[in-house]
Amino acid sequence: MTGKKAGWSVLGISVGAACIASSVAIARVQAAQPEARIWSFEDDSVNGLPSGFSFSRTGEGRLGKWLVTAAQDAPSGANVLAQVDEDATDFRFPLAVADEPLLRNFRLSVKCKPVSGAVDQACGVVFRYQDVNNYYVTRANALEENVRLYHVVEGRRGQFAGWNGTVKTGVWQELKVEVRDNHLLVFWDGKKVIDAHDETFAQAGKVGVWTKSDSITYFDALTVEPLKP
Repeated sequence: MTGKKAGWSVLGISVGAACIASSVAIARVQAAQPEARIWSFEDDSVNGLPSGFSFSRTGEGRLGKWLVTAAQDAPSGANVLAQVDEDATDFRFPLAVADEPLLRNFRLSVKCKPVSGAVDQACGVVFRYQDVNNYYVTRANALEENVRLYHVVEGRRGQFAGWNGTVKTGVWQELKVEVRDNHLLVFWDGKKVIDAHDETFAQAGKVGVWTKSDSITYFDALTVEPLKP
């Protein structure tokens, strides 16, 4: 009996230790999961660059000019992020991409206001961004009055879904995308406008904002929320 008791005691300690180790491992994994992020640009200096972003351009023409600017009608706080370079090169897509986090499944949204542009008045978000020539982008265009969903592969856009409807100049509107594996949902001002599937970029990537050509566009409250698969 003594041996059996000792055996059960040892087994109990082993199982208990294993459970504790497993719980600690799970807690560490859970702790390592990215948290929701909101970029409101309130802590950035007006007329300066926002911290935590990198800037680039797909295509041709000037790289774009991004700066934090004050806006009385900003949806959150007083500051917004603006792209203010009016280079009218048609195949020109300035980007402001957050340095972190890297995400695969998530909900991403931004408040945006197309201000001006003779060629385009576009506001977009990029996601699963790998580099300047490889990413997804969904964008709204006030001149065309539509929302489009593209994959950009080796610098070339390929549209695979779209919606035609009201996109206003000079008004704050919300663009949102929800991504789970190969399922992509796009919402415009709270309305689901695109429901699509695509396998081009299956891996995690960065998120950011995007414009086209001579678009002067304001962005605010860029928000990303990680989702479980």
